[in-house]
Amino acid sequence: MIVPLPTRAVRRGKGFTFDRATTVRVTPGAEPAARLLRTLLRPATGLPLPIAGVGQVVIALDAKLVGLGTEGYALTVNEHGVLLRAATAAGLAHGVQTIRQLLPVEALRTSRVSDVDWTVPGIDIRDVSRLPWRGFMLDVARHFQPVNVLRRFVDLMALHKLNVLHLHLTDDQGWRMPIPSHPLLTSVGGWREETNGDGVRHGGAYTRGELEGLVAHAAERGIRIMPEIEMPGHARAALAAYPDLGIAPEPLPVWTRWGISDSAFGPHALGFVREVLAEVLEVFPGEYVHLGGDECLLPGGVHGTFLRQAGKYLLDRGRTPAAWEPTGDPRAVVMPWKDETQAAKALERGQPVVMAPHTSTYLDYPQSDDPREPPGQPGHVVTSRDVYHVPLPDGVLGAQCQLWTEHVRTREHLEYLAFPRLAALADTLWSQRPEWEGFTTRMRHHASRLAALSIPAEVRREPCEHS
Repeated sequence: MIVPLPTRAVRRGKGFTFDRATTVRVTPGAEPAARLLRTLLRPATGLPLPIAGVGQVVIALDAKLVGLGTEGYALTVNEHGVLLRAATAAGLAHGVQTIRQLLPVEALRTSRVSDVDWTVPGIDIRDVSRLPWRGFMLDVARHFQPVNVLRRFVDLMALHKLNVLHLHLTDDQGWRMPIPSHPLLTSVGGWREETNGDGVRHGGAYTRGELEGLVAHAAERGIRIMPEIEMPGHARAALAAYPDLGIAPEPLPVWTRWGISDSAFGPHALGFVREVLAEVLEVFPGEYVHLGGDECLLPGGVHGTFLRQAGKYLLDRGRTPAAWEPTGDPRAVVMPWKDETQAAKALERGQPVVMAPHTSTYLDYPQSDDPREPPGQPGHVVTSRDVYHVPLPDGVLGAQCQLWTEHVRTREHLEYLAFPRLAALADTLWSQRPEWEGFTTRMRHHASRLAALSIPAEVRREPCEHS
């Protein structure tokens, strides 16, 4: 009943019961996984699970293990104890999440639970991911979410063995990333005076410390963060702060409507972009940085040149640019969102591709046509089944779901839209033999885990905010 489905799982005899006498033995390099296990289990169980020279739970990092890839793990449970092995820290982190799912669902609660037998069934698991990119994009530019919401969402992603959090940090409606050399980006560009005439000021920004802490929190759980700084379009919030960077240097407020502003960075803003990206590279150490790149009203040649030069800045520093559409550089990751033909053309050019088609990965669309659904992006319904059957042409790195937040103001609304659809994405991208009917069967039990995590099964309706 594990989500996502392990590659091979064989039930054995008796299981192992965690109790106050249980200790953990680790090999060198496995200490972070042991700390993660303790951090995740202690709130509900109250068990200390100290690291000791002798332990019933053994967590072993062994780079010589073969056949597990960069994220796989092997887990054995019998009446004598638990053995978790992996060749990488990410593999151990994923194995810890499987142990959580094997325990009674109460283990997922955030407060102490009494009178529960903390037993893991006897089992042998060997688990390897099918695709290396299993992601989720969260738009914090349209509606800002505080960092504690992001940290909790990282925890939810990790439970499902998702491994990329794509943070959409800037757009026409808000700029959330602090850049010391340009402080007005957050003090001015981080706030809009109202939204579609509601009269309510909205905004916010993260500190560098918050973002660095989020990166560390995610890395401990096997998740890398890919920041996105939109360019050359979707730049109205930045231009509200620094109008001289635009194609038409006139003072304009942060965009207060949805849709696409016609504001864009001018070619002379590339120096500014490099300063921003320099800060981004310091805060986010991962390989990938997203440049946005779509829905820009600049002429095609100017638009392409801008993106290629920004991408070259990243490539020259050992990073890989990503964009929603081809940038003209075959080394850049492309994330086709319009249709599958975009992916086919990029693959023919030899470009790395991550699937993001709006008809099967956009979670701002309602998940059913039930009139009780909260308002969302009009035009489509995206069900869990749609997500599960996201097109995956041969050769793609993987896929990710997107949650644009025009209609999403609260953590509860965010999580309601994300689950169970994000669980469907996790299962179809991790499992070696994804199968919809089997997933739906396992979800009957997994729903109790989501409930234990306080993920809402319904959400209060918000007014619909049309542009």
